[in-house]
Amino acid sequence: MTARAIIIGAPRSGSGKTSVTIGILRALTRRGLKVRGAKSGPDYIDPGFHTAATGLSGVNLDSWAMSPSLLNALAAQAADDTDFVILESAMGLFDGIPASPGRTGSAADLARLYGLPVLLVLDVSGQSTTAAAVAKGFATYDPDVRMAGVVLNRLGSERHRKLSGDAIEAIGLPVVGAILRDPSLNLPERHLGLVQAGEYDDLMAHLDRLADTAEKSLDLDAVMALATPFAPAAGSFADALRPPGQRIALAEDAAFTFLYPHVAAYWRNAGAEIVPFSPLADETPDEDCDVCWLPGGYPELHAGKLAAAVNFHAGMARFATTKPIHGECGGFMVLGEALEDASGETHRMLGLLGHSTSFARRKMNLGYREARLRADCPLGAQGALIRGHEFHYAHMTATGNDEPLADLADGQGNPLGASGYRRGHVSGTFFHAIARS
Repeated sequence: MTARAIIIGAPRSGSGKTSVTIGILRALTRRGLKVRGAKSGPDYIDPGFHTAATGLSGVNLDSWAMSPSLLNALAAQAADDTDFVILESAMGLFDGIPASPGRTGSAADLARLYGLPVLLVLDVSGQSTTAAAVAKGFATYDPDVRMAGVVLNRLGSERHRKLSGDAIEAIGLPVVGAILRDPSLNLPERHLGLVQAGEYDDLMAHLDRLADTAEKSLDLDAVMALATPFAPAAGSFADALRPPGQRIALAEDAAFTFLYPHVAAYWRNAGAEIVPFSPLADETPDEDCDVCWLPGGYPELHAGKLAAAVNFHAGMARFATTKPIHGECGGFMVLGEALEDASGETHRMLGLLGHSTSFARRKMNLGYREARLRADCPLGAQGALIRGHEFHYAHMTATGNDEPLADLADGQGNPLGASGYRRGHVSGTFFHAIARS
């Protein structure tokens, strides 16, 4: 069976492409098709919705952070034994960073590489025929990126649909969907993006509402007809992040959620066992594990509960005496001495590293990163180059006296200085690892 695929893109974030993507994924799944969601770029949250909507694990495909060989391997895995792959763009379709051709991190890279058509989602609120000018710009901007159809989103009326849709079809682009403005379809957001799929009490009900809207407002048969065969070239997992141990104690709850699906999947496929535990439930890492991983998430929203988790604190201190612990972003914050929450209250953290962080005075840090490790740690061996991403609002209020973990550069190779800390068996950084460089 050869999978078929299409990219869902938009001019910018906030156009509604995630709701459209989830609605299509869920609607096609309800028809009995095997559908998988994919996300361009370094997004943790949307793949969780894709997985919930389809029952098949979502995946990130990142043309900057992943080598071409790893990208092909993951794309081929996504297409295997699947009817349709719906690939959602991050931000705007062409948004990436200045880089060598095909390595910008944009969804347009994936459209060129795999010859995939684009379904363009246009938020036409506040405009009518001008939407055709936007659509024409997308259609002509890059001849190697083909716009196959348009979905009109946030329409105010039937007249609004006709004005916008007729103008777009007059330039030769089919309009395959028209969605009326409905705030109840919006997914709630917070500072790092959408509220996560696992935090909904009625998640499936909301996903089914999105699917009902897709069935009613889109020509799903036409959308499926626009998709083209998806057959990536042969690839290799040689550049995937190695499992940091044979048995990996993984913090997993509402405070610790940001582990890329492809990272966990590769660890398991390589023979490692992931043993989850919940710091918020005052659980400790299994002492039979040989490494502990604290992923990113939202510890700033749960700082008081984490501070009061005495068993968690004691268990982590015991684990650190003999075995490696690594924390990424939120996990890194929890490894430090203290965390100041949004209200300005300071909470005691694990104290396994000497820094302190604050979420009270926010400053956004965002962008691709490449790290050269200064010492062996769960990310890799000394000298290894790791590509990844940084996205957080917290900042350091005290640096402590620990040794730096890595030397960091941005996505264009500009040096950013030392990053993260290490002490004994403990290491951590704000930087989220995606793949080996």
